[in-house]
Amino acid sequence: MSDTKDLSRRALFAKIGLLINGFVATVVAVPIVGFLLSPILRDRKSSSESWVSLGLLDRFPEGQTRLATYSNPAVNAWDGETAHIACWVRHVEADKFQVFAINCAHLGCPVRWFQQSQLFMCPCHGGVYYADGARASGPPERGLFEYPYKVQDGELLIHAGELPTPGFRASLGDRKPPCA
Repeated sequence: MSDTKDLSRRALFAKIGLLINGFVATVVAVPIVGFLLSPILRDRKSSSESWVSLGLLDRFPEGQTRLATYSNPAVNAWDGETAHIACWVRHVEADKFQVFAINCAHLGCPVRWFQQSQLFMCPCHGGVYYADGARASGPPERGLFEYPYKVQDGELLIHAGELPTPGFRASLGDRKPPCA
């Protein structure tokens, strides 16, 4: 008989298997735990209070709708081009603007502005919006999402860092956006 200190082949492979399984479980668990804890660990104050410039007011002639882009203030080093977000800016009159998210309220496809018909149209499922962002027809159940904005020192600023969705206004807390 063998000594009790000697490992059998079966026991050795069982210990190696447990070691490998433990390593794999740790590798899989770390990103899951990070994802679950990210809302707690994220600095919400810096991204939720970000006012980003879309440019000088001269870029947006009165009575016209123009495409603008801004850099998301809550970016990661690996975001690359996805950190640049497009939006539609409608200059209504004087210091009154409407800034719409480029995404359709149905499934998020990018809408296009058609100057001739004064409509925003979604190429994916035929959603149509009036110039003021209100739903005209198609599958979307609501109008385009709007960013809060303010005019300061001759520049148009939008409240960025979070996507303008139905819960977006609630996330502003008691603060009312200047355009409401």
